[in-house]
Amino acid sequence: MHRLAFVLAAALGLGPPPKPLRFDLTALPVSRDSFVFYFDDDQRGWAVWQYELRTEGARQEVLYTAASDFEPSVDERMRVVVDRHTGAPVESFRHTEFTGPGDTVWIEHHLVVKNGRVTGRRIVATKTHGTDTIAVSHAVPPAAVWSSYELFAAAVTNAVPGDSLVGRAFDEAKDSVVPLTFVAEQPVAIDVPAGHMDVLPLRSSDFLRLYVTRSTPRRVVMGETLDRRFRFELAATGPVVPSEP
Repeated sequence: MHRLAFVLAAALGLGPPPKPLRFDLTALPVSRDSFVFYFDDDQRGWAVWQYELRTEGARQEVLYTAASDFEPSVDERMRVVVDRHTGAPVESFRHTEFTGPGDTVWIEHHLVVKNGRVTGRRIVATKTHGTDTIAVSHAVPPAAVWSSYELFAAAVTNAVPGDSLVGRAFDEAKDSVVPLTFVAEQPVAIDVPAGHMDVLPLRSSDFLRLYVTRSTPRRVVMGETLDRRFRFELAATGPVVPSEP
């Protein structure tokens, strides 16, 4: 939003302008978090998110891996690497498989960032057209991050209730730079299978709300669509299972 828009919003009583997003990935614990999926209150699957640290030359990185299975139709695997101190994107891999009457069978991307540019490939496999491989090559502006809400929400440490926060992200699915936004709602206490939690809800888009712990170690403990038909809850936390190099 331009400065003039900020002034007009204030004059019209539309509330304060958005704050820039600030991430502190050092607040993320090295852990392996297990979640349970629900749809209309029926248990429908699981997810495991894991955060590891690794060193690449002089740079310390966060390696985020995730696996999930939502019954009966979606299975997904992710591997995301970011600079631990800046949040800058380094690598992103995602493989999603679909079953059922639809045409798409699976979608996959493998992207790396070097010298301010994201390059790699995207693969789309369908029953109708077979397998297509698409080359990816785009500039990534400074301060842009990957679009993985679940990774970055817990690292938003400058949010207070009532804040609107805006940054930029490279959308791995659309090969474009998009706004990354969070709205901080009022703190609440919730119960999930892993225990009783004091959390700050962050509305990350028009359809998703994430519940984040308010002190370190920072983690997402629940997420839900705004209609609350789908949600996931933290079930357990354990030690990391080291990923393959």
